[in-house]
Amino acid sequence: MTEEYIQVITAIAKREDAEEIANAMVEKRLAACVQIVGPIISTYWWKGNIERAEEWLCIIKSKKGLYDELEKSIKEIHPYETPEIFALSVVAGSEDYLKWLSREVKSI
Repeated sequence: MTEEYIQVITAIAKREDAEEIANAMVEKRLAACVQIVGPIISTYWWKGNIERAEEWLCIIKSKKGLYDELEKSIKEIHPYETPEIFALSVVAGSEDYLKWLSREVKSI
C-alpha cells in the first residue's frame, strides 16, 4: 500500500445535512464514497453541560493528502460551531477497493 488512505468521520444533526456533505465531498472528488449511518445517539460535554443528541454519522473514504481540503469543505457546509471532524488511518484494505478509491478521488 504505497498511498495513504483515510476515513474521515463527522456527525451532524439532520439527515439532509449529512446527505449534503456526502454529495459535496463526492462531487468535488474529495471522497470516493461517503456512508451515512444513523440515527445514532451522541452524549458529550458542551459549554459545561452534558448533552445528548440524535445525529447522523458520515464516514468519508479518501486519501490523506486530501484531508485539509476535505476538512475545509466540510466546515463550509456543517452548521455546528465546533463540528467533529477527524481522520482515521487505513492500515490495510482490499487491493481492488483501494485502487478504485484512488481512481475516483482527485489527484493530489
